[in-house]
Amino acid sequence: VKLQVKYARIADAVATLSGGNQQKVVLAKWLATGPRVLIVDEPTRGIDVGTKAEVHRLLSALAADGVAVLMISSDLPEILGMADRVLVMHEGRLTAEIPRTEATEESVMAAATGRAA
Repeated sequence: VKLQVKYARIADAVATLSGGNQQKVVLAKWLATGPRVLIVDEPTRGIDVGTKAEVHRLLSALAADGVAVLMISSDLPEILGMADRVLVMHEGRLTAEIPRTEATEESVMAAATGRAA
């Protein structure tokens, strides 16, 4: 998997890289272990649009290759665009499990605010 990390020199400390490139380095370290399950929490928070799309492509490719990807995100458009199914919590409890075909902003927000049955 190519992550296209951008750096001036290979010896650069990860802390000197942009936020998006730091995210890619973290993902690369985890992917090097050959995981069967990957849990990512807010994987695209604070990164630019191009890197966000790259991370989304990577996660989709991993899922297509059989890796179980559990993505935790507060970015509703990201969830609706990426998830096969959406599990919604409200006040620490699971309030809904919504298949991709039925997941809308309205259905997710209703469950997230405790309005869903």
